[in-house]
Amino acid sequence: MKQVVFGLLGTRLDRGSAKTDRWQSWRPTVALCQHEDLLIDRFELLYEPKIADLSNTVAEDIRSISPETDVRLHEVHFRDPWDLEEVYSKLHEFMGNYSFRPEQEKYLANITTGTHVQQICMFLLAESRHLPGQLLQASPPKRKQPGEGTYKVIDLDLSRYDQLAARFALEQQESLSFLKSGIETKNTAFNQLIERIEKVAIHSQAPMLITGPTGAGKSQLARRVYELKQQRRQLDGKFVEVNCATLRGDQATSALFGHVKGAFTGATGAREGLLRAAEGGMLFLDEIGELGLDEQAMLLRAIEEKRFLPVGGDSETGSDFQLIAGTNRDLQSDVQEGRFREDLLSRINLWTFRLPGLAERREDISPNLDYELTQFSATTGSVVRLNKEARTRFLRFAESEQATWQANFRDLNAAITRMATLAAGGRISVELVDEEIERLSQQWKSNDNSNSSSLRELQGVVDAQELDRFDQVALSEVIRVCKASSTLSQAGRKLFAISRLSKAKPNDADRLRKYLARFSLSWDQLQ
Repeated sequence: MKQVVFGLLGTRLDRGSAKTDRWQSWRPTVALCQHEDLLIDRFELLYEPKIADLSNTVAEDIRSISPETDVRLHEVHFRDPWDLEEVYSKLHEFMGNYSFRPEQEKYLANITTGTHVQQICMFLLAESRHLPGQLLQASPPKRKQPGEGTYKVIDLDLSRYDQLAARFALEQQESLSFLKSGIETKNTAFNQLIERIEKVAIHSQAPMLITGPTGAGKSQLARRVYELKQQRRQLDGKFVEVNCATLRGDQATSALFGHVKGAFTGATGAREGLLRAAEGGMLFLDEIGELGLDEQAMLLRAIEEKRFLPVGGDSETGSDFQLIAGTNRDLQSDVQEGRFREDLLSRINLWTFRLPGLAERREDISPNLDYELTQFSATTGSVVRLNKEARTRFLRFAESEQATWQANFRDLNAAITRMATLAAGGRISVELVDEEIERLSQQWKSNDNSNSSSLRELQGVVDAQELDRFDQVALSEVIRVCKASSTLSQAGRKLFAISRLSKAKPNDADRLRKYLARFSLSWDQLQ
């Protein structure tokens, strides 16, 4: 393969010393062509108009010592060779117009000459593969002795550097472990989810939407993402968390966007607002689906333009923050029903991650059990353990279908807290485990019974005991939506909010009618 070098002509080094003959000076561009073990078939030499004479001299010198090297001169004008934006733009344009043939030619980017900014830009273009080659670095001979000096070819393919690859892999594992609070989770889907979140957290400043059932850990994950970005110096502001379900009316607007003194009755002083408090940091809006439409509109503008108007204010203020939103609602369905703005959803769901409930990751209950015990000990200063028999009995129940974990990690945390608090001598006994199992079973059974009775009442003509559990849950939700809807089509739009998007002509009413017919039910019966 032919070898092609790209380089910038150096205004000082390539000129040589004015006190001696130029052949007595080490000139990097010329010296590269003097190495017997570095055959350069073509040298693409970029120069500025003001050193056109020097470029011709260097080209002739290269031809005299290396007749096989085809020197091609390219005039490139930099108004300021230290301006990163200008230099990168000019070099990027040059590389974009160049006809690379990597299957026939090998390319080297000489980073020995040019300003430091120009050298950095050559590196960036090679690293991004706009210049599909390796870096070439020349060094002068020792103690300013005559000669061609030495050179080094640097391959930017980091996968070829075992120690670097191992270090990056270790850093990624540390980041993943950090996001999981050090818990050695075993669920494959969950681990893959955390790996994706880690990549997005490090490389993106865009909003993130975390969905999932209540108690799945959305708030804790959001804080971990913030702390990870803070460790990498990507954020220097605070972590501001607010549960939107606690905000109502004017209070919501004031809490989020602040107010000026006298904006309303009781506003005896100005209020900064949570968005302003999150300047340079992260704002976590939990249960974002509970925000009113007016607040949603103001939030959308604050996300897109980093500007908003405090309540009662005449002038705008700004805040640059990263947003993480959390919800256990179906926001797409809320959009269909007019409860959530479609443009806001489009803005916050570039990166959407659904956290599974605890019942979906039963293999992770054991490491989370250890984590909860460690947290209890750290909070109370008391070391509490389960003996082997007690641990086996609790996990046998916790990992079985009997344990529904309706409140997810909140249920697990409460269970561990109760047992640890009552543990005599720091040991959770089998008796305490049995007591807790009974408590949880009764708690969940009560909820299940209310759901079953609700199902029987709503369906009227279908015996729930003749249905699979899957059909019980699905049909119960269908009946609930039908009862809350005024037409068959409206109910269908709510129930098929996602799948209908992929159909050119979605017939929601017909789909719902056929589903009900499977259970000998009709729309009129449910109404």
